[in-house]
Amino acid sequence: MPDRAPQPVDRQLPTDEARDLISLVRDIAQHEIAAKAAEEEDAGRFPREVFTLLSRSGLLGLPYDSEHGGGEQPYEVYLQVLEELAAARLTVGLGVSVHTLAAYGLAAYGSKEQRAEYLPRMLGGGLLGAYALSEPASGSDAASLTTKAVRDGDDWVITGTKAWITHGGVADFYTVMARTGGEGPRGITAFLVPGDAEGLSAAAPERKMGLKGSPTAQIHLDGVRVGDHRRIGEEGQGFAIALSALDSGRLGIAACAIGLAQAALDEAVAYAADRRQFGRPIADFQGLRFLLADMATQIEAGRALYLAAARLRDAGRPFARQAAMAKLFCTDTAMKATVDAVQVLGGYGYTADFPAERYMREAKVLQIVEGTNQIQRMVIARHVAGPETR
Repeated sequence: MPDRAPQPVDRQLPTDEARDLISLVRDIAQHEIAAKAAEEEDAGRFPREVFTLLSRSGLLGLPYDSEHGGGEQPYEVYLQVLEELAAARLTVGLGVSVHTLAAYGLAAYGSKEQRAEYLPRMLGGGLLGAYALSEPASGSDAASLTTKAVRDGDDWVITGTKAWITHGGVADFYTVMARTGGEGPRGITAFLVPGDAEGLSAAAPERKMGLKGSPTAQIHLDGVRVGDHRRIGEEGQGFAIALSALDSGRLGIAACAIGLAQAALDEAVAYAADRRQFGRPIADFQGLRFLLADMATQIEAGRALYLAAARLRDAGRPFARQAAMAKLFCTDTAMKATVDAVQVLGGYGYTADFPAERYMREAKVLQIVEGTNQIQRMVIARHVAGPETR
């Protein structure tokens, strides 16, 4: 099939600086990410050099203050950068989202001294972060985590196992939630743990359906000692920090999902225009045209939803309900769009010669990470109908 370059998404950006930023991201995505994506995903290769390039280019700290090396961009812009990166390779877009999530606790709740000491390297110094909340027995019920941090003088000694950690084993720092008090959410505290801390180790990466280039692994903390200066926020505030981070992180997942869905639509449109059956392009057939129209409409709706939530966040208004809606709708859209793209390609869509099958495998995890879509429905229902009665 002849190559057909997709048309860039027509974005409404608030400033000339944002437009220049998107142009830079598209250049990096085209020349440094997309061309190698299929080969490296098939080989399970993590593109650390890409994240180094993104850090040097100022793209790993976009929504944070410039005082500490961030880009000071509104979420409305940052999320569209994520979308562009995810369209080129989900491993990269998701990786930037996870790194931003890992830096959130320190940026939002750290002391002035902590931010000055750690944030510049986290945002623009080549470091890569991971977010460690889930455990083997506490996923959706994150408040039941059992990893413990015990005070020892001016230090904390952390022991436990974290699970499903994106960048597990390759991260330079981990934002770790550990139990410092009694049961429940009020007994949890957040810590910034260096990736080379003595006693910290990673299990073998999980063998996954998709995103094979993005390592996901259990992290073992065997008496890891960190100073109290690495405690983020107050004792017992960790779960509130975790939930606040996830509200923003869900918007990142939503944007990545729309990027992946857009890539699937672009692939389906290019194939349908080039593939001929019965003497004409299959894009001429009404049944397929309607399929493409539905895909395009759902993608536009998802993009509008996550941007509306981002603008609420940028305005300092509550956005948790809209973030959950965006995560739910956009990831469901990505799953449907990628399945439909495989259908458009027919038998070729089921082969690894075309990226549609990889997109479909990758889309599934977006309905699971950072709160399953069933959890998102629970969050939305609480906002709409109030808390459950017991």
